[in-house]
Amino acid sequence: MALTEITDRIAQACAEAGRAPDSVTLVAISKVQPLERVEAVLGQGHRVYGENKVQEAAGKWPDFKARYDGVKLHLVGPLQSNKTRQAMELFDVIHSVDRPKLANTIARIAQEIGHCPELFVQVNTGEEDQKAGVLPGDADAFVAECRDLDLPVRGLMCIPPVDETPSVHFALLAKIAERNGLAGLSMGMSADFEEAIAFGATHVRVGSAIFGERDYG
Repeated sequence: MALTEITDRIAQACAEAGRAPDSVTLVAISKVQPLERVEAVLGQGHRVYGENKVQEAAGKWPDFKARYDGVKLHLVGPLQSNKTRQAMELFDVIHSVDRPKLANTIARIAQEIGHCPELFVQVNTGEEDQKAGVLPGDADAFVAECRDLDLPVRGLMCIPPVDETPSVHFALLAKIAERNGLAGLSMGMSADFEEAIAFGATHVRVGSAIFGERDYG
């Protein structure tokens, strides 16, 4: 599957939901993808990419950013506190703010460097022990805590459990976002992004359907 097919499907899903196509941002997840595949998609004009790990992104994206204007980089994986400064200097958006210690670290570094990426709070909608994110019942208080730190929280992010119907989790995330006055919803991946759009997703995260299957070799 190629970039054009994904963008066509996004446009169709937006039309079916009565939304404008430009209301959804496609974040092309380029983690563990060969540089030539990423450059091929850059060559097609796409400019919004997502990475899971700070270290991998640091080795890949400064060169691409220097050669391609307008690239926006999103961190969609977990962020360790000791990688926060590097992440804030490299990424334009961080989707995985998930605990008070990280929020405080981001706020302190933002004061020191004079800027802060846009932020999404990750919500563990399935309340899975192995997954990062604040619990749904704690989300309102954590969003308020981030706002008290003057952090630019733009929305919420979730990764539904693989064995559950994703629409339940998309609906829950949208409800939490609405009551907190947050417009951004980072939800939906290769298998379910059209369903996410129907529930209001503003950012969908699609990787292998654009680049091809990853080789973790």
